[in-house]
Amino acid sequence: MIQLFHVSKTFGPTAALKDIDLRIRTGEFVFVTGPSGAGKTTLLRLIFGAEPPTEGQILINGINLARIGGTKLDLLRRKIGFVFQDFKLLSRRTVFQNVALALEVTGEKGSVVRKKTHQMLRAVGLAPKEEAYPIELSGGEQQRVAIARAMINDPLILLADEPTGNLDPDITREIMVLFRSINLRGTTVVIATHSRELLRDTDQRTIVLHRGKVLE
Repeated sequence: MIQLFHVSKTFGPTAALKDIDLRIRTGEFVFVTGPSGAGKTTLLRLIFGAEPPTEGQILINGINLARIGGTKLDLLRRKIGFVFQDFKLLSRRTVFQNVALALEVTGEKGSVVRKKTHQMLRAVGLAPKEEAYPIELSGGEQQRVAIARAMINDPLILLADEPTGNLDPDITREIMVLFRSINLRGTTVVIATHSRELLRDTDQRTIVLHRGKVLE
């Protein structure tokens, strides 16, 4: 599903990633961990196609990102959901509107947008909050909206960058249960985190980064 071959990424004189070789299989649930500055966010952005690698090749579902661009890259990215630590919800739109927007930009019919959005909000337990605005929600509820938005296009891959970094332990557990249920549906899930609590009891595969290199 995700393959990286000798991938490096530099920003000016700074090397964010160095000679990364990595394979994540279809349907895997993988943690990427390491201290701040280890390259976790950069790795996710490269997989998402938001940044090109300085060196190396990245294949997503057999497609070489270096060989596509424009509309083809946009279409591929619709199959990759991305969840951010700071949610990135639109404050002037309701919960329903925030989630529906991800379908609307693809040109989907209004009836389909409404049906799928209602279904997704029920799936993440937010049907009663459809007309609420982000400011009226708890942190855990806002993260559930962000996850619903990332999943509304039925992505093959779900990437999450420190998705529980601003949440308390009880809400963190709820969010992780949601990620695992998404994975059980067949979605490949990759979560970047520096949280030792998340990793302490997990039996999921964990990739450890340090100063841009894979340690283990």
